[in-house]
Amino acid sequence: MKQPHGRARRAVRCAAGAAALALVLPGCAAQDDVVTLDFFQFKPEAVANFSAIIDEFEAANPGIRVVQNHVPDADTAIRTLLVKDKTPDVLTLNGNGRYGDLAKACVFADLSDLPVVEQVRPAVSDIIRDLGSCGDEVNAVPFSSNASGILYNRDLFEQYGVEVPTTWDELLDAARTFEAAGVTPFYTTIKDAWTVGPAFVNLGGALQPEGFFDRLRAQGPDVQSGEVSFSKDYPEAMEKLTALYAFGQDDAAGRDYNAGNAAFATGESAMYLQGSYAIPAIRAVDPDVNIGSFPYPATNSPEDTVVVSGVDVGVSIGRDTDHPAEARRFVEFLMSPEVVERYAQEQSAFSPLATGAETTDPALAGLAPYFDDNRIIGFIDHQLPASLPLPQYLQELVLGGRTEDFLATLDREWSKIAARTIPNEKD
Repeated sequence: MKQPHGRARRAVRCAAGAAALALVLPGCAAQDDVVTLDFFQFKPEAVANFSAIIDEFEAANPGIRVVQNHVPDADTAIRTLLVKDKTPDVLTLNGNGRYGDLAKACVFADLSDLPVVEQVRPAVSDIIRDLGSCGDEVNAVPFSSNASGILYNRDLFEQYGVEVPTTWDELLDAARTFEAAGVTPFYTTIKDAWTVGPAFVNLGGALQPEGFFDRLRAQGPDVQSGEVSFSKDYPEAMEKLTALYAFGQDDAAGRDYNAGNAAFATGESAMYLQGSYAIPAIRAVDPDVNIGSFPYPATNSPEDTVVVSGVDVGVSIGRDTDHPAEARRFVEFLMSPEVVERYAQEQSAFSPLATGAETTDPALAGLAPYFDDNRIIGFIDHQLPASLPLPQYLQELVLGGRTEDFLATLDREWSKIAARTIPNEKD
């Protein structure tokens, strides 16, 4: 039997054996009218969630089959597919700088006419738009939002009479109280360099001047004499970051993210510098751990506090899909409020929809009001070029490096990258 053309090709599940072939082929032929969508899904922990969603969609749309494809290294896989001109029909991607690069390369379809676009919280729309797009198009619809804050053990806070801090001074006082009582204030996991990033994006994002990265890009490679720079505008944020890491446990350099999740789950620290994305892994160790959350109080003015949030899952359609109508029907199903909200509850995430129900997860209760008030900002590390090895620089900083050297390195590396890329963008 001739295989359907292009991305509609599907595996013909026929028995191995010549005698069975004649019996199976008529059944395969009967499915010629079924359209198969290639669904690229990047989150390993969400495979089962999306499998259930696909089952529901296929039951309601018998003429469409959705094949979920998940690979361990999603970033490499999607780039390989694009190089081979095999863009999937529908994709989920993390809303980061790499997504922005792909969107600006115009590999995704324009979804601006989907009704759900108008239902997304304005601040969330701003976050995904600021990453990049093909002109003025909408190239991804936010499906799930995360939040980066500070997780805390409610039982330990109650045991030692510590109130949830709302200012920077109160946060330091809380850390000192736990330290004096012999309780590790923050469990830190410096072996995995990326885990220092959450503190960087929260403190840097809250304390940097308005429009910092737009102004930095506008300066081109002339960072040293420019109006803004990391050396000029980030010392306070980095001094506060190293202050928090000074309250970590002694073996932090040898502990990774998985160890941190397990340690926090078993009460080895009062606080944990990770976000909502860590909650499922923590609960996998102890489903009954009593987790709370609060935003980084970067200043002593609570009214200035914001929550750093990212589009944890964005949904896109390949620009050249052979099945645009079917792909859009699947995306519209994914973005239905009941599907979005159920996924958010299952993954300890936030619905990006303005009409979404309030989260019922007690671990997220301290962050939820900031979503309702649109007091959220994006991950500033998504504004940095992928070729700038920020995690490694942060790791060196918290292992005893000097703030001045760290910031000078960021300025120097930004200048080098700008010299190579910004002139090309102007041509």
